[in-house]
Amino acid sequence: MTARMSAVSQPKARGMIFIHSAPAALCPHLEWATNSVLGDTVDFEWSDQPAEPRSRRTELTWSGDAGKGAALASKLAAYERVRFEVTEDASPGSEGQRFCFTPSLGSFSAIIGVHGDVLVSEDRIKHAIVSEAVGGDPIHKALESLLGTPWDDELDTFRYASEDAPIRWLHQVV
Repeated sequence: MTARMSAVSQPKARGMIFIHSAPAALCPHLEWATNSVLGDTVDFEWSDQPAEPRSRRTELTWSGDAGKGAALASKLAAYERVRFEVTEDASPGSEGQRFCFTPSLGSFSAIIGVHGDVLVSEDRIKHAIVSEAVGGDPIHKALESLLGTPWDDELDTFRYASEDAPIRWLHQVV
């Protein structure tokens, strides 16, 4: 009797890449890094980032095997002067994920539920409670970190700095 094994294919996933700010000189490298992970040629449309002079921004959708979001985030984080978010929507057998990176805070990742909520495991919450009890961060600060609040606070400036945003950027005040 012989067993027949079929190749198990990865579930398909999709998501978004938001490069909120990158020095112009890094843009071709970020394109190469993204294309190397996706195994495809993706066309980037860069625009100026008003919140940071001489930097660029872009966003694009991607699709590929489940887990590509983590691979994209890892590859982009190697370029330490970039601010980005990568999302991967939930797919069969795989939760959604969100990855953020800023030069000042480093990396953040979270599991995202089907309604867009950050899901924090019981063990991580218990650890935050125990840490506070032994003199660590206060529980509210630990929970903010588990939810990615410091990353959101920093990235909000860059998220809303587009031509269409109702924010006026003053680069020089006399």
